[in-house]
Amino acid sequence: MPKAAIRRFHHLPDDEQSRVIEMAWEDRTPFEAIERLFGLGEPDVINIMRHQLKPASFRLWRKRVTGRTTKHQALRSPNVQRGYCPTQYKR
Repeated sequence: MPKAAIRRFHHLPDDEQSRVIEMAWEDRTPFEAIERLFGLGEPDVINIMRHQLKPASFRLWRKRVTGRTTKHQALRSPNVQRGYCPTQYKR
């Protein structure tokens, strides 16, 4: 893992790490939304998931999100204007 990614990952408070993992598991939350909120690109999210999940869970997640159109904004239909349900975030 690149040192910059390690630094960003370890500087996130536990609640933010938990939220990144939750958003990464959500089918309709694109990686771009995670990047906007936390400044973590897709490779950073993959590294967090790799280090925080059990190996089997990480493999399942990678298989699930690889190529999924809802996880990559560039692959989405232009008709989709948001990446999540309006009531999803509890902030």
